[in-house]
Amino acid sequence: MINKNELYYAKILLFGEYSVIYDSKGLSVPYSHFKGELDFINKNRYTDLTFANESNRMLVEFATYIDKLIEDGKLLCDFNIDEFKKDIERGLFFESSIPQGFGLGSSGALVAAVYDRYASEKITNLRRIGKKQILKLKNIFSQLESFFHGTSSGIDPLNSYIKMPLLINAKSDIKIVGLPRKKKFGDGAIFLINTGKPRKTGPLVNYFIDKVKNEIAFAREVKNTMIPLTDNCINSLVQGDIDEFFAHLKELSRFQLKYMERMIPEPFKGLWQKGIETASYYLKLCGSGGGGFILGFSANFEQAKKDLEAQNYEVIPVFQSYRS
Repeated sequence: MINKNELYYAKILLFGEYSVIYDSKGLSVPYSHFKGELDFINKNRYTDLTFANESNRMLVEFATYIDKLIEDGKLLCDFNIDEFKKDIERGLFFESSIPQGFGLGSSGALVAAVYDRYASEKITNLRRIGKKQILKLKNIFSQLESFFHGTSSGIDPLNSYIKMPLLINAKSDIKIVGLPRKKKFGDGAIFLINTGKPRKTGPLVNYFIDKVKNEIAFAREVKNTMIPLTDNCINSLVQGDIDEFFAHLKELSRFQLKYMERMIPEPFKGLWQKGIETASYYLKLCGSGGGGFILGFSANFEQAKKDLEAQNYEVIPVFQSYRS
């Protein structure tokens, strides 16, 4: 019997988009505002039946993919494929509020849920999980999520499964970290702005890689400016040095506007520049960009929210201070 209270959250890559390809650090956090759970299609259930049926059909294909890995002796975990198939026949689907095509890890949450339910001798998601177990999980999730994307780092389902922030130092060095206590963040916040436009990751990532490969000046900027700024943002945030964090963040926002404008939807470029000029907020890419969500950071969230909502932008909080 599936535990309906077991939820799998969206993820947000706060820092490291693009730069992790070239060995910068990365920081990924679970985001409980959007979530999903495994359930069964029921005529009495109040849900989007079209979505549920489509999800069920996709699980049929996913099961075929896993079955083939098992037959070839390649699956990296023990898996109850017969039970999975029987549940799919009974109407199993992934009930999810995570937007698809917005860089929040919708397929990652599904993979985490399926692994948690159907893998045997699974690795438990304890707070004391070691680096070797994290790496093993990452490799399993990379293999499973590759069904959806062709290739996968495994970070999205790993984040959804462990449900804690992950610091990516290298492909084989990932550990759980804590963000600064909320009172230390003062009046600040991390938030999302919805561009209203789904995006595809592949074309933009390929464009970035080609640009680094073929343009020496751009490659130099990535190596000497983008990667150090990304690492400095992560280090100062994790260490709780908020003033230093916002100083590095401002420069990273400026860098992305100058060198990665293709990834920023046209209607948001002016908003991006205004944040840098006023210091009310700073914007950066959320994932590959090109649409989906944009990440925002502010040292004074109420003021930033007021400024942005006055321009008819919806602000969705991710992490903010509270008063007890």
